[in-house]
Amino acid sequence: MLTVSETAELLRSFDRVLILTHVRPDGDTVGCAAALCAGLRALGKTAYLLPNPELTATTVPYARPYEAPADFLPDKVVSTDIATLGLLPENAKAYASRIDLAIDHHPSFEQFGAANIVRPEAAACGELIYSILAHLGPITAEMALPLYVAVSTDTGCFAYGNTTSNTHAVAAALMATGIDYHTVNKVFFRTKSRKRMQLEGAMLSTAEFYDHDRVAVLSVPMSLMEQFSATESDAEDLSALGGQIEGVDCAVTMRELRPDVWKVSVRTGARVNATQVCRMLGGGGHAAAAGCTVEAPWAEGKRQILAAVAQTAPDYES
Repeated sequence: MLTVSETAELLRSFDRVLILTHVRPDGDTVGCAAALCAGLRALGKTAYLLPNPELTATTVPYARPYEAPADFLPDKVVSTDIATLGLLPENAKAYASRIDLAIDHHPSFEQFGAANIVRPEAAACGELIYSILAHLGPITAEMALPLYVAVSTDTGCFAYGNTTSNTHAVAAALMATGIDYHTVNKVFFRTKSRKRMQLEGAMLSTAEFYDHDRVAVLSVPMSLMEQFSATESDAEDLSALGGQIEGVDCAVTMRELRPDVWKVSVRTGARVNATQVCRMLGGGGHAAAAGCTVEAPWAEGKRQILAAVAQTAPDYES
């Protein structure tokens, strides 16, 4: 496993770099990739992001300026914020066996790169990318803006329990470069479309509670998305909703991707380890935020995830 300084030196030796992001890309993977691309270009390197077909309206502005042309042939491939090869988008799977450097912060990271660096204590992969870029040269505003997106989104605008003093220190350093963090905060944390609010209302109205109301299950079937003509941008980070319910310390959000195929997101407090829950179903993540995919009808999928929660929570009562 590489250190930060070793990673920086390795990147200095790279050129013609293609950077990969994960499926259903969030602000962390996109922000990390964009910042790293900007940092490599500042060194005079040729670097691009592999276009991700699942970008939302909020993340497109950070990735689009760095997207690779269709005829770009990389000499080196780097992944950012990807814990497992199963999280590669379809167009990235061709690079699965030739990832030269994997950069991540998940405890469930599978070390699939020829070289790897992971910092599980980091609230966001953006913190790790910041440290690497700081070894390569000055952090410019062009790097700082997507890094602020990465760090702020993975911490819920610094409200989640994963936030540390280092998270705030990194954010302060990024803000000091003169970036427009006000707009980032408004777009990502203080603005919701009407369709998004309709989705949230429907999810809350059909929410189910278990374990003395400490476990909440919220569902987003395909029919609900169709009912409101909601887009992926409207559905971004819906998994944060359940944890806002008073008394809930384990929020399960089931999002139907295809008929009877559910993306499960688990957000927890100290009582339940989200990674352990999702690992039982083939997924992973962090202690307080993890995910997996369940292929089953809704009732069976719910039963499986609740059974995993029951095995993990020491005092779960059905």
